[in-house]
Amino acid sequence: MPKAVICEDEKEVREYLERLVKEQAPGWQVSGCASAAECLLRGADADLVILDIGLGSEPDGIALARKLRQRGGERPLVVFVTGHPEYVSDAFDVGAFQYLLKPIDERRFAEVFARAQSRLAGKDAGRMLTLRLGSLSRTIPIRDIRYIEGSNHRAVVHMQGEMLSSYTRLKVLEAELEGQFFRIHKGYLVSLWHIQAYSHSEVVLKNGEKLPLAKHRYPAFVEAYTEFLRREGGNG
Repeated sequence: MPKAVICEDEKEVREYLERLVKEQAPGWQVSGCASAAECLLRGADADLVILDIGLGSEPDGIALARKLRQRGGERPLVVFVTGHPEYVSDAFDVGAFQYLLKPIDERRFAEVFARAQSRLAGKDAGRMLTLRLGSLSRTIPIRDIRYIEGSNHRAVVHMQGEMLSSYTRLKVLEAELEGQFFRIHKGYLVSLWHIQAYSHSEVVLKNGEKLPLAKHRYPAFVEAYTEFLRREGGNG
């Protein structure tokens, strides 16, 4: 049975969210908690944690989400709740799935919850990419790709624990992967899914790797990444 934990110190909001989950998914096990310690305990084996960013206890929601995500893997999915839109960027820095702004709209909640269910069911694993590797071809999930490096008319695809070299040009892959990847430098095409943070000069991936961000590409990158977060992690 899928399990959801609502971590919210405002009793009225917590009970409202519990009701919304039960209405969307009657078969789910739903529990609520008001403290970070209890949420950390219950959330460890949950499928979905709905978490108030401004939790009125230590650690706060951001720190708590970081602890929940330290074990790795997809679960639990973390959906942040906040009344302060300026904190949204912090939410994605700790791998949040999506966020909800207070006051929470039922229709918006339904959209976010539906996306969470699809992710948990593996229905949005993403498109596949077929690469020519010499005389052979190989098809890989796009979501497994961290970034693609252009080198001597080749595209070197970087994944976890593996690199694939293809005679495909970077600009061809850029066109094919538009919306999910961005050309941050003439030699680098990065997956927007795998970005942890960025500055004016570099992009930091979730595994800690750092890639150069060309100064003239920075404004377009920020626009593309913001739209990506809105679409995939914001408005569903």
